[in-house]
Amino acid sequence: MPPPVTEPPLLTSSHRRLSNNRAGCPPPLPCPPLPRTENPLAKKDEKSHKNAPLIGIDIGGTGIKGGIVDLKKGKLLGDRFRVPTPQPATPESVAEAVALVVSELSARPEAPAAGSPVGVTFPGIIQHGVVHSAANVDKAWLNTDIDALLTERLGRPVEVINDADAAGLAEARYGAGAGVSGTVLVITLGTGIGSAFIFNGKLVPNAELGHLEIDGHDAETKASAVARERDGLSWDEYSVLLQRYFSHVEFLFSPELFIVGGGISKRADEYLPNLKLRTPIVPAVLRNEAGIVGAAIEIALKHKLAK
Repeated sequence: MPPPVTEPPLLTSSHRRLSNNRAGCPPPLPCPPLPRTENPLAKKDEKSHKNAPLIGIDIGGTGIKGGIVDLKKGKLLGDRFRVPTPQPATPESVAEAVALVVSELSARPEAPAAGSPVGVTFPGIIQHGVVHSAANVDKAWLNTDIDALLTERLGRPVEVINDADAAGLAEARYGAGAGVSGTVLVITLGTGIGSAFIFNGKLVPNAELGHLEIDGHDAETKASAVARERDGLSWDEYSVLLQRYFSHVEFLFSPELFIVGGGISKRADEYLPNLKLRTPIVPAVLRNEAGIVGAAIEIALKHKLAK
């Protein structure tokens, strides 16, 4: 005969209270929750994302260049990569050129994680990701949502910043403006006159000080580096125009420091000693890499990947 089947004992209310509590916890009080152990690897992973390298791209009138930026030092990891700016520089053709630069940088061993955000500069006013000026670029850019265009083309998050703002952000964080409180104005002398307004290390975007009217003229039409070459001015003659420009800007803003960037900043000894200002004026430190570095800083700050 098969052995008799033993029925399980009926659960009393007391048993039920016990079954709903862990062993050793007297009913009816519930046991305290199990202590949660912090995952040190998760913590480490979170920290490792802060200041991790990111790609910065600098869109210019003649070239589009990019690099992988070490956000701890404000320097490029490896060489920058450059392609000519397509002509005409329409939104679609420039987006393709940017994609080519990002693709080359992403294939390098030191590249950031796939899908990581990309910072981009653009020579125009950028507000909420939309282009609102096109003084030295194709007019087709006006009212283009450049953030959306490049985000879709690259398949990863993109933030675009004015090129002079990016250079100023880089100089304020890693260059000649590091640690300077109050107002720092970064003025770039190139095709036009770009400017970045930094207050206590923070960027005030889209300060187009190159378009101030001085003596009846748009300032950059007379005092940019290109204007000097166009008009065949000696450095002494050019210094007179720069004196007029910087004196006016100084009167308006009373900055703590002027930083001069752009291609001719490497020849600053030819003209800066000629300027008589209350405000100290010095050449930029990062020079041609400032835009790339600033673009990476902007995307890192927006995505809380840097402090």
